[in-house]
Amino acid sequence: MEEGLEYFRGILPAMQVPFRDDYSIDGRELRRFSAWLADHPGIGGLVTNGHTGEVFALSPRERREVTGIVADEVRGRVPVVSGICCESIAESVEHAIAAQEAGATGLLVMPPHYWLRFGMRDQNVIDHFLAISAAVKISLIVHVYPAWTKASYSSALLAELARLPRVTTFKVGTREMSKYDRDIRAIRRANPRCTILTCHDEYVLASMVQGVDGALVGFASFIPELLVELYAAVCEGDLKRARGVQARINILKEAVYASDEPSSDAHARMKSAMVYAGRFKSALTRPPTREPSPEQLDRIRRAVEDARLLGPVALPLSQGALATA
Repeated sequence: MEEGLEYFRGILPAMQVPFRDDYSIDGRELRRFSAWLADHPGIGGLVTNGHTGEVFALSPRERREVTGIVADEVRGRVPVVSGICCESIAESVEHAIAAQEAGATGLLVMPPHYWLRFGMRDQNVIDHFLAISAAVKISLIVHVYPAWTKASYSSALLAELARLPRVTTFKVGTREMSKYDRDIRAIRRANPRCTILTCHDEYVLASMVQGVDGALVGFASFIPELLVELYAAVCEGDLKRARGVQARINILKEAVYASDEPSSDAHARMKSAMVYAGRFKSALTRPPTREPSPEQLDRIRRAVEDARLLGPVALPLSQGALATA
């Protein structure tokens, strides 16, 4: 095991970002939220600049700012991971260096999104990771996209990535269970030291029981205590308890994800749920993400109530009102 690297385990929330009414980052609220998440036993790290964190809506300066605020607030109590979501190798290296300087101890490396349309060769992926690993001294997490995308990595490629310097962890979002199983086995065979985290928010229990080392999911930003309890039950082999926890999660999942996988609109719905649960001050998201409809907000509020998470104040059913509550 290379000295100084993090092999991430447990529950890692992909953090939401709070905004003020003018869409600027609310640093004070971000600090409060970071401390609240870090105080939960079983949290294995905090993840900034992920899809849940509206990374596409943040400038390079803002991405560094968010990571810096979170790292400064938790001060090593838990590791901080920053997402790298860039189109070129050169830009990815710049973002990686900035995240390291801001205090990140790990980088969540997403595929460049032009790969989603045009695909890529295995060597393109290897070169991408080698360039980042040469530029920093912190851990790399491989973000594995769904099997049906052109940016999906084969099991053989995942095995190659597991042998690269600084690659310690895989965030596996294959979303096709037979390939998911093959991918996990390929990574384990190639490098047993690497840890594997599920990122299947929409069916987290089913993906946890495959023998993974935790979860890196946006839902843990909303309900960290339930995700921690679910993973503990799975690790203890208590399926009855795990199913009970998952049943509570399902109530919220159906309102936020609507039986689909995470998307930008789903992150907006999650922010509203977090406000209803008293976990966030503002449900504001940056355009072009759309605010939930009044009907969706009503459904979200009822789900939060049914899951026994409703905050002490019933908030008005509009995003504008939520944002100023």
